[in-house]
Amino acid sequence: MKLYPIEAGNFKLDGGAMFGVVPKTLWSRTNPADSNNMIDIAARCLLIEDGDKLILIDTGMGDKQDDKFFGFYYPWGEHSIDKSLKNHGFHRDDITDVFLTHLHFDHCGGSIKWNKDHTGYEPAFKNARFWSNEDHWLWATQPNAREKASFLKENILPMEESGKLHFLERNGDMQNYTDSEYFGFGVLFVDGHTDKQMIPHIRYKDKTLVFMADLLPTAGHIPLPYVMGFDTRPLLTLPEKKIFLDKAADENFYLFMEHDAHNEIITVKHTEKGVRLDEKFTFNEVFN
Repeated sequence: MKLYPIEAGNFKLDGGAMFGVVPKTLWSRTNPADSNNMIDIAARCLLIEDGDKLILIDTGMGDKQDDKFFGFYYPWGEHSIDKSLKNHGFHRDDITDVFLTHLHFDHCGGSIKWNKDHTGYEPAFKNARFWSNEDHWLWATQPNAREKASFLKENILPMEESGKLHFLERNGDMQNYTDSEYFGFGVLFVDGHTDKQMIPHIRYKDKTLVFMADLLPTAGHIPLPYVMGFDTRPLLTLPEKKIFLDKAADENFYLFMEHDAHNEIITVKHTEKGVRLDEKFTFNEVFN
């Protein structure tokens, strides 16, 4: 098995929305805002080369939305999935599987593109299967009013229409943890941010790398009350974070940060104030 970080593009989000009830005087110490109160956000995906499988975890926003849409998110930088794949010697047509932690537009938008005639949509990875789970799929395709703006039908429905949509089956243990034989990594299911978000745990080079998705958006979100305003069940996020972060500190997990534009990988440790940031790394510092 080999792993590669894939940079799908950077953008900005409102800092207040990203930190919920936490005052700006506190969150801005770790995530400084610009004059519009926007903070830097990444769409950092992960590519897994495992035998004849080439698995991409999440796909970023994509580029099919109009200028008005992107005007809300201030894209910046030169990153793209195609450039990043090419840097590692791959093409999007090489991808065999796209594993989606959840179906919010900034995690799955890059999965679907305009067709050649710009008359409809088609998979952006023509040889890949798309993986979600049945409970989350129903949640996304029958969205509540609060999340409706995050579940865009043009990002989601073409997966099913292509005939390439598959669902990961869950095991029913206490921790909602599924060990997938097909993917070769385990998946933690969490419900605070959105229903049945999937958090991959990958054993690689004698370390456990956890793809954090929106369970921990940035290193600045480590303190338990630092919960996004986007979370649908913030009071559930609190115990989910605590259980996970305690385990991450106990077992020295390496946390792969999807949305932290300035930190690729972090570790955490126990302190008198609870679990806090330990070290920051680039991917190559840990695995090369």
